[in-house]
Amino acid sequence: MGALKPLPDLDYCIIADGPLLERVLTKDQVAWGELLRRFRGLVFRCITKVSGKYDAVLSNEDVNEIFGDMCFNLLRDDMRKLRAYDPTRGAKLGSWLGLLAINTAYDYLRQTSRRPMLDRLDGSPDRAGDSPSALDDLLQKERWGYLNTLLADFSERDRRFVELYYGAGLHPEEVAAAMNISVKTVYSKKNKLRSKLLALASHDKQLDAVRKAA
Repeated sequence: MGALKPLPDLDYCIIADGPLLERVLTKDQVAWGELLRRFRGLVFRCITKVSGKYDAVLSNEDVNEIFGDMCFNLLRDDMRKLRAYDPTRGAKLGSWLGLLAINTAYDYLRQTSRRPMLDRLDGSPDRAGDSPSALDDLLQKERWGYLNTLLADFSERDRRFVELYYGAGLHPEEVAAAMNISVKTVYSKKNKLRSKLLALASHDKQLDAVRKAA
């Protein structure tokens, strides 16, 4: 089915996000343009939230490329990512697009291989309202490079969880939406990964102590 013609009597600038998305999914080009106009600023903010931690190696051109990748990802496979948005989960369309932008930015960083993933903590946002945990203290004292070493044998999904929760500083509800899991699973996964990371860090320090004593 080809793209539908825009409705002549419809003011795309004032319709709600839901009806606008419905028109986008019918391949209405005017609706697509309005979607980009409406959420362009939000998407760029989410991209720079990730790229800002790597400003030594990323430029404005990279940010624009990530935005281009984001648009391509939204359109590919018959707009599969846009069709996956489910308003009944409680997230706004803008929040969903923001999460997709963050995912695209991290995918871009992995593909360019300009530096190891999670190679530093400097600049990662603090999560308001949380009291410092043992893992928070560890992350504050160690470089991202050390954390990346600890994560070497973790699954890609676990590494992705650490990226979103600790690297991007997303709230549990946002992580749940990004990974398509429940909020309860987010907390459970966080505790399991924290325990595993602390155990690995403790073992690593013990080995270092043995080496120094030898």
